[in-house]
Amino acid sequence: MKRTILWGLALALAASPALSQDRRNTGAPAHANPGAVVAEELAFARLAQEKGQWTAFRETATKDAVMFVPQMVYAQEHLKDRANPDQPVKWQPHQVWSSCDGSLAVTRGAWQRPDGATGWFTTVWQKQKNGRYKWVLDQGDALPMPLDAPDMVVSKTADCPAGYRPGRGLKIKDFKGKLPPLDPSRRAGQSLDGTLGWEASVAPDGARRFVVAMQIDGQRVTVQDVQMEAPGKQ
Repeated sequence: MKRTILWGLALALAASPALSQDRRNTGAPAHANPGAVVAEELAFARLAQEKGQWTAFRETATKDAVMFVPQMVYAQEHLKDRANPDQPVKWQPHQVWSSCDGSLAVTRGAWQRPDGATGWFTTVWQKQKNGRYKWVLDQGDALPMPLDAPDMVVSKTADCPAGYRPGRGLKIKDFKGKLPPLDPSRRAGQSLDGTLGWEASVAPDGARRFVVAMQIDGQRVTVQDVQMEAPGKQ
């Protein structure tokens, strides 16, 4: 029932004037649209069921997106020749945090594997020049019990900077050729307006920490601080 509610929300979001206008406008207006991010997350999950799990990951990631295996790696390089599993994992977003200008957003939700295992995931989404979103970081971990799904996806938008006015012309990195060397121990990013930021760190044994902070009521507030033990210690 709750999964039906989430898919119904995605259809409503896709039909909304705000989302339709954002996708048509190649200038990528700089305003928050959490609904568009949720719609992209749901489309990502649907693509995994239709075309295969790793195919979906490759098609929705930026060139420099990272994932954890458990060390940090460039996702496109790691998944280049990886075959899709016979049965893909399923997942549903529960929460979304967005910067004021909509250039960056973070989703969090639940996943389920065909073998019955369940867990959580977090995905960092970056707005592209065409107004669509692609993910720049994806991670998750198993849980002993499945997460309770909310009736509606919960969203939170960061406060806008003083005097903020929506602009145009997102400056997205366009990597040509080989990617720069990756620091496997740390990676961070923030929205163009500085109202939402994230940082991921990985210890030599594979333990990692992921932090998300956003501007709320004039202060930088941590909205996620997740620490994961090294594989084998859980």
